[in-house]
Amino acid sequence: MDNPFMSAISATFSLLVTVIHAIPGSAIAIDYIQNSYQNDPFRVVLELALAIFAVKYMLSKKYRIDTNDIQLTEKNGNQNHSSSLFLTSSAWTQVIIGAQGPKPKVLSTGKNLMNLASTNYLGYITNEDIKQKAIKTLHNYGVGSCGPPGFYGTLDVHINLEKDIAKFLGTEAAIIYAQGFSTIASVISAFSKRGDIIVADDGCNFAVLKGTQISRSTVKWFKHNDMADLERVLESINKESRAHKKRPLTRRFIVTEGLFQNYGDMAPLDKIMELKHRYKYRVILDESSSFGLLGKTGRGLAELYNIPPRDVDMIVGSMANTLSGAGGFCAGAKEVVDHQRLSGQAFVFSASIPAMLAICASEAIRILETSQGEKLLKALQDNAAAFRAVVASMPQAIELSSMPGSPILHLRIPSYGVAAAGISTRDSETLLLQEIVDEVAVKDALLITRAKYVETQELHLPRPSIQISVSASHTKKDTEKAAQAITSAFVNALNKRK
Repeated sequence: MDNPFMSAISATFSLLVTVIHAIPGSAIAIDYIQNSYQNDPFRVVLELALAIFAVKYMLSKKYRIDTNDIQLTEKNGNQNHSSSLFLTSSAWTQVIIGAQGPKPKVLSTGKNLMNLASTNYLGYITNEDIKQKAIKTLHNYGVGSCGPPGFYGTLDVHINLEKDIAKFLGTEAAIIYAQGFSTIASVISAFSKRGDIIVADDGCNFAVLKGTQISRSTVKWFKHNDMADLERVLESINKESRAHKKRPLTRRFIVTEGLFQNYGDMAPLDKIMELKHRYKYRVILDESSSFGLLGKTGRGLAELYNIPPRDVDMIVGSMANTLSGAGGFCAGAKEVVDHQRLSGQAFVFSASIPAMLAICASEAIRILETSQGEKLLKALQDNAAAFRAVVASMPQAIELSSMPGSPILHLRIPSYGVAAAGISTRDSETLLLQEIVDEVAVKDALLITRAKYVETQELHLPRPSIQISVSASHTKKDTEKAAQAITSAFVNALNKRK
């Protein structure tokens, strides 16, 4: 007697086969599966696995935005203030109401605070001539090109800006990028590839670190601004090369900053150029923090050391700091610039900067070339010297990291102060600095900030510090008063913990 269960299954399969054969084109599919199984069983298994994955993906739970995300409050932000600028603080987020400037009003206290946290070194952000030209350009060109430079994003104002930069620096040509941070990273990776050698200062900023990483080159670090250590590294590379019977054909670069963002000191370019010529390297100089600031006319570190700019292979800078514009640039030989138009990833794959910001940068350069620019640079240097003199007079309260002439100053807790205050971790030291930031904001109407780092990714993480950006927009008297207030805040913070 036949098994009823097996009969039911047989009938079901027969019906299924009849239905499949009734589908148009099913014979072709069946023939394909049969041939695939006979000729390549592995392919059938792979296709079946992909089909199962596709079905599982379609039926899986869809992503939903986490409703538990932190919401902005009146204390840490206000969504109604569309023109506000957020400046970081662990206690609250300082929100600038209205336009940026030397003494902007903040939401937290309703007061106007003296701004020592902005890179508005020469006060261009409130310059009326630059503002009017930006407005006029906005009416003529619109907001942005919305396209990469190599496609339809290049406008006449971009070409003019490149010429202005090259002429100002004294190089053959220049190329502009849309983002300041990605400029140096793109320049490094455009020229240095796998197997090439990069020798870099371990005090360089985070953007330089990212550039060395994405280049996949062999990277050797030398101690910050230590020329003896740089020579040691260069000599060790030479010894390694001589150890091989065949010297590999590699491109070799020395990478450093003009004015170090993380320390406020300057690279000894004269010594670096001497070693460059002796060991046959190319130099990539990141002047993102020094362009428009150093030298008699703001032409940077090469002018400060009286070195012909054309001797430096690549001068990279930011237009988002001193020039109050956006993006960055690389200046050098024409061949260097032309190569980046095809190989600079940040240039090829990013939309061009808005025309009005290109005009802002060009106008800022024009001002630097006039007597007005000389006066601004003189005022900036005088303010930086005044601030430095006050802080340096209290070495027992503040450890100062910078060089004379630098508008960037890093203020740290002295080593003895760390021990006396019982500070044992980086977090506790950071918290103490943040208390100082918050105290001078409320008590002395000063807007300052801690130096920020991507701590989990930094290769050479600096000690916590308060970063001061001196501006020519303030008077010398106000600058000295601010320095005295910050110094007092350091003393009070350390005394509380003794």
